[in-house]
Amino acid sequence: MVSCNHDGNDLESANTNASSQQEQKIKKDQLVGDFCTMQGKLLFLSLAALAIVGCAEEVATQPGGNSSEQGVKNVQVAETASPATSAQPTEPGAVTVVKSGGFVKGEHVTKGSARIITENGKNFLELDQNFKTDNGPDLFVILHRQAKPQIYGLTEKDYASLGRLQKTSGTQRYAIPENVKIADFASAVIWCRPFNAVFGYAAFSK
Repeated sequence: MVSCNHDGNDLESANTNASSQQEQKIKKDQLVGDFCTMQGKLLFLSLAALAIVGCAEEVATQPGGNSSEQGVKNVQVAETASPATSAQPTEPGAVTVVKSGGFVKGEHVTKGSARIITENGKNFLELDQNFKTDNGPDLFVILHRQAKPQIYGLTEKDYASLGRLQKTSGTQRYAIPENVKIADFASAVIWCRPFNAVFGYAAFSK
């Protein structure tokens, strides 16, 4: 009787151990399965994230490309339009010659030529590079109403002074005041004020 009971207990203990091992194996298999499933999900999420980033970068680059193409088109349009518009405006600072004439001897030998020009709405008297006269005291440049002024004794009402002679030779320019009507004057004169003498004059021709 004692022997039978002992064998029965051993059998029951063996069954219990076998059942416990079986449960542990099942749990281990479940853990391995859960781990594999989790790895699969993480891989899927990683691939999905990469795909989203790639799409976002592609979308972000498209507007820049369109903008660049549009910029090239705008430049091409501007280049095409520029020849048509550049031909129409008049040149800034264009000079118009109103009248001119060559100097002749008065009290002294005087050479070269004089001309009245209009530039940017203002009138000027210009002496050319060939202009030359003698030195004298208090020489002035004047406009005279007569084409051939008398050599001595000019009267003030017959001329308009443009200022002192800048130099006795070479190119020079004198501003004509706005209140001087150039149509009323027929010659440019180099005038010696102290002696009221004409060194030389240039009769204008239109």
